[in-house]
Amino acid sequence: MKINVIALGKLKSDYIQAGAAEFIKRLSRYADLNIIELRDERIGSNLSNAEKDQIKKKEAKKIKEKVSNTSYSIALDPQGKHMTSPGLAKSIGNLQVQGYSEIDFIIGGALGLHKDINKLADYVLSFSNMTFTHEMIRLLLLEQIYRAFKIMRGEEYHR
Repeated sequence: MKINVIALGKLKSDYIQAGAAEFIKRLSRYADLNIIELRDERIGSNLSNAEKDQIKKKEAKKIKEKVSNTSYSIALDPQGKHMTSPGLAKSIGNLQVQGYSEIDFIIGGALGLHKDINKLADYVLSFSNMTFTHEMIRLLLLEQIYRAFKIMRGEEYHR
């Protein structure tokens, strides 16, 4: 299974880089993981809603160029549907049975995703009603994908 994490912005915090590197290493046993970092747009202060929408639209264009037509795409958005860890494992397993060999997980920038990306996605997933930085959500996503593969294989999850 090929897993693509399409994310706007780079990981800047040392502790998040270290955590992400650890889960990338762990995931290498289970999947072909590809992190696709896209340059996020510069965000000024006191932006109007129209200006914010324009920024998200520019970022959406970059994302669309990276989403594969043959992959199953999952956009991460606070307005999406909630799922448990076993539910994510079951979903990934079901996608494999359905013939999907590639999943794209999409993480927006500081302003979130443009509505066009949510329409494009096959599924819109919410990790929480709370708001997280795009760096933090990438780390959480990598951990949950790793946990999903452990669950699918009936392996114990070691802390």
